[in-house]
Amino acid sequence: MTEIILQAEGERLGRLATRIAGVLQNKGRAAYNPRLTGDVRVIVKNIGKLSIGGNKATQKIYYRHTGYMGHLRERSYEEAFAKNPGFVLRRAVRGMLPRNTLAAKRLKNLVIE
Repeated sequence: MTEIILQAEGERLGRLATRIAGVLQNKGRAAYNPRLTGDVRVIVKNIGKLSIGGNKATQKIYYRHTGYMGHLRERSYEEAFAKNPGFVLRRAVRGMLPRNTLAAKRLKNLVIE
């Protein structure tokens, strides 16, 4: 298994997430096959210095539902990033991967330090 180390310092969230999603799918390799998980592990460092553009820090909202009626929880990007910066990047990469059974397996190859 090969490893790719990326520095998140000064990078934009979306740009970094698209690059990671492409690498996790093996899109840049000659041996690309959409039905295979891939053999590349991506290690991201300095995640706390990630940047985001515009007013997204206050306007971007992450939703989750507890399962009970009326229990829709929301958290802004600022709150989510302050609590766990890795959650923000992992969520962005997950949204850019194909929605199939391979997505969870590919996300296991993403290591955030």
